[in-house]
Amino acid sequence: MTMTFGTFVSKKRKELGISQKDLAGMILREEDGQPISPQYLNDIEKDRRQPTSDHMVEQIAKVLKADKDYLYFLAGVLPADIRSQAMTPEAVVERFKAFRKS
Repeated sequence: MTMTFGTFVSKKRKELGISQKDLAGMILREEDGQPISPQYLNDIEKDRRQPTSDHMVEQIAKVLKADKDYLYFLAGVLPADIRSQAMTPEAVVERFKAFRKS
């Protein structure tokens, strides 16, 4: 089975003995500082939704004691520090080719 963002979050949460309700309460939305709902977390774990911001990915990584770069990878998102680099289309292609070779 392919590891997805949702399956990883679910697996790590269970390994750490954290309920969905408790984990949802620890993940705050960047917009208003309110916790996400347990239903929203359930949707993430079932791969019906993806995290809505870098802030959310990094909070989940911190609470689950996981590498944030791995979570960005699973979410299919590049971290902000990489997205903000000014790169030509050719440079992006070269980096992806190098990544695939490694």
